[in-house]
Amino acid sequence: MKITIIGHWGGFPKVGEATSGYLIEHNDYKLLLECGSGVVSSLQKVIDLGELDAVLISHYHYDHCCDIGPLQYARQIKTQLGEINNTLPIYAPNNEFFNLLKWENYTKGLCFNEKSILKLGPFEISFIKNVHPVESYSIKIICDNKILSFTSDTSYFNELNEFFVDSDILICESSFYANMDGKKAGHLNSKEAGMLAEKSKVKKLILTHLPHFGDLNNLLIQTKEHYKGEVILAEYLLEVYL
Repeated sequence: MKITIIGHWGGFPKVGEATSGYLIEHNDYKLLLECGSGVVSSLQKVIDLGELDAVLISHYHYDHCCDIGPLQYARQIKTQLGEINNTLPIYAPNNEFFNLLKWENYTKGLCFNEKSILKLGPFEISFIKNVHPVESYSIKIICDNKILSFTSDTSYFNELNEFFVDSDILICESSFYANMDGKKAGHLNSKEAGMLAEKSKVKKLILTHLPHFGDLNNLLIQTKEHYKGEVILAEYLLEVYL
């Protein structure tokens, strides 16, 4: 698997960058995980938008999904120009925004829940429901006996340890520093990210959904106090191979 971090900021993108978005590729299959603010613009630095095979959205907060609209327009225009001729599937929870995922014949919505197991190209994808103000899911992707996991947005809860166990890579939100309580907002801090990775026996940890304040290097320092494995900060357009 090749993972490209298209966007990694929480809430809003820094200038010229993007909020949550991750391009996952294997055997020419291209899955976009999350489609937050700035993702459509940034994704075009890596691939043509017509190359996408599927999109997967964990929840409907804007920093994870607000570029779905621009993506739908892109698919419409590229279809009308004769560049593509297929409908793009968008997998997402079935709640109040789900019906917006269908855009004529250019995109369509397909729902999942905690019991779903999706088989998209080479990927087998499963879910666990998070603790967050809106319906949100952590995601596990298995491909060629490798495990890529993603917390999306959530407070810490014990069931995550088993869900992520033995992940080769965990892309984990760290919206707050260790001395801050993110529970009311439904987010993890750096201490909890480290504890989660350690208890889950994760091989590599990537901190994402980063805050717009403080020294981000302190996230690394605080996480390493609780996790013995490799940990890095997500970076714009960083490529990771699994």
